[in-house]
Amino acid sequence: MKIYRSKIFPGVICLTIVFALFAYLGVQMGVPNMLNTIMNTAHDLLLNTVLYLMAICVITGAIGRIFVEFGVVDLLETILRPLMKPLFNLPGVASLGAVLTFLSDNPAIISLAQDKRFSAYFKKYQYISLTNFGTAFGMGLLVIVYMVGKGFYAAPLIGFFGAVCGCIVSTRLMQRLVVKAYPKYKVEDACSAYEAEILEEAEEKKPLFQRILDSLLDGGRTGVDVGLAIIPGVLIISTLVMMLTFGPADGGTFTGAAYEGVELLPYLGAKLDFLFRWLFGFNDPHLIAFPITALGAVGAALSLIPNFIQEGWIDGNAIAVFTAIGMCWSGYLSTHTAMLDTIGFRDLTSKAILAHTIGGIVAALVAHWCFALYSIF
Repeated sequence: MKIYRSKIFPGVICLTIVFALFAYLGVQMGVPNMLNTIMNTAHDLLLNTVLYLMAICVITGAIGRIFVEFGVVDLLETILRPLMKPLFNLPGVASLGAVLTFLSDNPAIISLAQDKRFSAYFKKYQYISLTNFGTAFGMGLLVIVYMVGKGFYAAPLIGFFGAVCGCIVSTRLMQRLVVKAYPKYKVEDACSAYEAEILEEAEEKKPLFQRILDSLLDGGRTGVDVGLAIIPGVLIISTLVMMLTFGPADGGTFTGAAYEGVELLPYLGAKLDFLFRWLFGFNDPHLIAFPITALGAVGAALSLIPNFIQEGWIDGNAIAVFTAIGMCWSGYLSTHTAMLDTIGFRDLTSKAILAHTIGGIVAALVAHWCFALYSIF
């Protein structure tokens, strides 16, 4: 009877939470509009976000495999080891993952990490922390270029520095959490060096053209696998976050279109306006929608900025904070689960999310106070 009750109670709690959430959305939006918005948002995310990310993963996977195949990884390991070890407690070769995610998006580092010749450089706890490390640079180039395109120059660079600081905190905290939960991961290799050597020897025996072609195709195939793996996280989590962030269509009515919502998160942000004003220097509660939306997709968060500028809510400080937190978080709630699942450590997702949440807040704090110092001088 005790076992039976232990199964009933979680089920009741789950049904209560799910029913309360959908009842709230249904009452505000109308049940038909709510259902249509859910489906339309998920459909649009699938076509315009997930497939875009998959294309990025295919390209970066191919480039990363080429770099591994022809010694770029070894070169980076040699050059950047003195910098990567003290800052991130990672081998110098991890910098390649930072470059790829900066140029593309978070999952690019998983395409690279699945290559045994890359992962052989890492202990297991370091290998797991690549999820946090790579995410902190995700879509960095896009975010910075977008901010510069809006007429801000110094602020995005300050935000980039904040993102690096947040990355250090997130990566090292994740490593500590992993070692605390699994002490053996501190000494275990992520991949056998013997396996990497065998793979390297087998590849080197092939003709040059064959090595290039195989690297491109195998890397691209890995990108497809990663793109498929992130679909559930992006569609489920991003849809929910956006429905709780955005408002109804023009005129205040709900039509069932994609990206409509009940604006619950900005409402809660207004209640904590004093806190966000002190921490991040936000001068309007609506600005909290950016970091909240960045939890699900930084691309969607960037789409908020033109309206913020039009309303006069944006200043240089907000751009610096947005750049830092947009880069550092860059949709980690929708990709962390898929990324860790892909490399076989799904059970550590909660620890990765906790570490990265703290890292993103640190990134925003550093950006805000650095911009305050920049404004003084």
